[in-house]
Amino acid sequence: MAGLEIRDVTVRYGVVTGSARGPGGVTAVDRVSLTVAPGEVVALLGPSGCGKSSLLRAVAGLEPLSGGRVVYDGEDLAGLPVHKRRFGLMFQEGQLFPHRDVRRNVAYGLETQELSRAERDARVATLLDLVGLAGYEGRAVPTLSGGEQQRVALARALAPQPRLLLLDEPLSALDRQLRERLAGEVRAALVETGTTAVFVTHDHAEAATVADRVGVMDRGRLLQVAAPDELRTAPASDRVAEFLGLRD
Repeated sequence: MAGLEIRDVTVRYGVVTGSARGPGGVTAVDRVSLTVAPGEVVALLGPSGCGKSSLLRAVAGLEPLSGGRVVYDGEDLAGLPVHKRRFGLMFQEGQLFPHRDVRRNVAYGLETQELSRAERDARVATLLDLVGLAGYEGRAVPTLSGGEQQRVALARALAPQPRLLLLDEPLSALDRQLRERLAGEVRAALVETGTTAVFVTHDHAEAATVADRVGVMDRGRLLQVAAPDELRTAPASDRVAEFLGLRD
């Protein structure tokens, strides 16, 4: 199958704390399987500590697997380092370079590609227009608002045309009104660029806005994966219904 395949993935940490224990320490992700088709956006939704970020980091290659496989376009990624996976990463803090202006931040991932300066500038301009920041090329990062910085971070993540974009709570540091607006803008940018993406969040509305399908996680397990409307109308368990606020 083309796209991302997560097959019975387990992630364990060596320090034994909390109630989820397994051989070698805490089981953060417990035998999770999930597929993400090309061009699809899937959200991983769950409370803090449920394993969603650990799963994302395992897909990125930032956490070792204790079991299972991560496959992309039929290729097993075991042993493949982060920088060779051709995945994009975007985090809660955009991690922009304060000494670079907006243009050079967005262009960062393009600098190792065989592009002319004109081609890089055109790509940067196109992406800034896509995220609503046309004309911001020369702006200094510290002068931008939090929402503007996250838009720049999204443009930078999209610039190298990653085959998979992994977003870990990218909007959680923003206020509610801004999060709601930016969630729609993130969705529009991902759809416009045809980007395959996994989006981690603890916010139900954000997940429903951004994703084609939502995977609900709890205690390291993937409880249900479905379209947002199906989750609301047909939760697979009491725990899913409780987390979505559908039952007391």
